[in-house]
Amino acid sequence: MSAPPSLKAPATAASLVAAAAAHRASAAAALSGASRHAPRRVRCSAAGVGAAVEVHAPIDWATRSLEEMQRAEDFDSFCLMGLSPLDGRYERFTRDLKPFFSEFGLIRYRVIVEVKWLLKLSQIPEITEVPPFSEEAQLFLDVIIQDFGIADAKEVKKIEKITNHDVKAVEYFLKQKCSSNPEIAKVLEFFHFGCTSEDINNLSHALALKEGVNTVMFPVMINICKAMCSLATENSAIPMLSRTHGQPASPTTLGKEMANFAARLSNIGKSFSEVKILGKFAGAVGNYNADVVAYPEVDWPKVAEEFVRSLGLEFNPYVTQIEPHDYISKLFNLFVQFNNVLTDFDRDMWTYISLGYFKQIVKAGEVGSSTMPHKVNPIDFENSDGNLTIANGTLSSLSMKLPISRMQRDLTDSTVLRNLGVGLGHSLLAYKATLRGINKVQVGGPLFSSCLIWLFLELFLYR
Repeated sequence: MSAPPSLKAPATAASLVAAAAAHRASAAAALSGASRHAPRRVRCSAAGVGAAVEVHAPIDWATRSLEEMQRAEDFDSFCLMGLSPLDGRYERFTRDLKPFFSEFGLIRYRVIVEVKWLLKLSQIPEITEVPPFSEEAQLFLDVIIQDFGIADAKEVKKIEKITNHDVKAVEYFLKQKCSSNPEIAKVLEFFHFGCTSEDINNLSHALALKEGVNTVMFPVMINICKAMCSLATENSAIPMLSRTHGQPASPTTLGKEMANFAARLSNIGKSFSEVKILGKFAGAVGNYNADVVAYPEVDWPKVAEEFVRSLGLEFNPYVTQIEPHDYISKLFNLFVQFNNVLTDFDRDMWTYISLGYFKQIVKAGEVGSSTMPHKVNPIDFENSDGNLTIANGTLSSLSMKLPISRMQRDLTDSTVLRNLGVGLGHSLLAYKATLRGINKVQVGGPLFSSCLIWLFLELFLYR
């Protein structure tokens, strides 16, 4: 049985670096077809503190699905007509999240859960109607997961037009897909056995969050920490005139001010280790009612726990029809905190550029203003600031809404959960904008000279 999964974090300025690595180490490689490339090494250090960790390349199936999407004939038209700028103007910055949080991603994770559940049933001796599968049958089911692509998702959507039920459409799709295999064809009716739709959905959303955050979000957050660490170490001896209440104050150093932000993000990063990605599999109201009636001799709570953990998730035994989503609320609150600190950084950088402490590197061909082309505006920090506002609005709304559900369940969480990728998408867009902004700046002239002026005034005029 695998160790409980979580979003791990270390206790150094590179906390988010180790957060991604530790979580990947703790979670079992549970999903067939989610093979990873050989890890690459990254290092982040500040003030003499360094950490080398493994960061995995994007998983194969996600890369394959993105390539398939971009080859579609109507892809450019879709981007032009997208209601959200995440799918239009900014698609190239956020596309890495699509395999996890799109409709395609949700359908694929549902397929994984349904197939894995059928395999689990075949391992329970008391369920004689579903005998253990041969290696050939197991390989057949495994290939369905590994080769699942956009064409398969479209087939599921086609079925949904008839059923008007998205999870039932996945069940029918699998029955059609497996009807050609004589061994599996005998047990087709055991797809979705004892399940309520939310058993499938909550595990699908949990897997999307686990893989999406670790594979896409954490690496970019790591890069932000590394960039701040670099700014701190490279400019540790650069004097800078500080400002309080917007007015000139005592001298500081550029490196120290950058290290402040790295430390703040580190403290937030530690809290990710407390987030456990939870799942339930307890039926219509959380009591295994249908399972117990059909096979009373089976220890269903134990079976459910084993199944949920086999997917690399932590088991939650205290549920109704739904998993209560408290862990999602906790996770998103941490992203809001991270985003708040980054907003503070963006606005400070904007001000430092305005004061001339930093100057921006001009990129050939870029125009800073439609009427004043000589300008180089701090657009990346402004873009990040704006998107962090949208991200935090969405993430905060999800955090407040998802833990609330009438009695044993209402449907309000279903439509809300479809927006998990929206708050993360605007966060990712902001993170990449901040990184672009950092890469465009270099120390300007006024830092040292302004400090000398201040010292002259302090020593000779104000005494």
